[in-house]
Amino acid sequence: MDATKKIAVVQGPGPAVQALFRTLAERWQGEARVVGAIAEDHGLPDRACTAGYLRSLADGARYPIFQDLGQGSQACHLAGGGAVEAAAAVRKDIQTGCDLVILSKFGKLEAGGGGLREAFAAAIEAGVPVLTSVGKSQAAAWESFAAPLFAPVDADAGDIRAWWEGVKKA
Repeated sequence: MDATKKIAVVQGPGPAVQALFRTLAERWQGEARVVGAIAEDHGLPDRACTAGYLRSLADGARYPIFQDLGQGSQACHLAGGGAVEAAAAVRKDIQTGCDLVILSKFGKLEAGGGGLREAFAAAIEAGVPVLTSVGKSQAAAWESFAAPLFAPVDADAGDIRAWWEGVKKA
């Protein structure tokens, strides 16, 4: 792991990574200004789609990223508008100053130019460290977007902490 790279990409199952991001964000709030958006489940029963909301780390606002097609539906439709709204809010948070940006993931929406992509770009442009995850199916799009600025990090609080400490010292 290269702790001097400003973007850490955590690999692992989505819900576990999002829970880890929430835990770390809460832990670090006292020592750093942490902004961003972390995915939350929608909590609706019998849905094929697990996308739910993006929750702002700055103010707790929730942005829907799913289109509810009803119980028993086998389709999953992402609602990109909510993700774009979340990205705009995160961009504003970055402009007001922060130490770390945590972004749920670079996935299908971001690979297509939408979703949280503008928040990623704002953090990179501002030189602020970013903690995120990348869907395996979007690895090539991520590589072309962010290489060579990122380092892979295991889904382990200690490894992520080591990256964070290294970035702060760099």
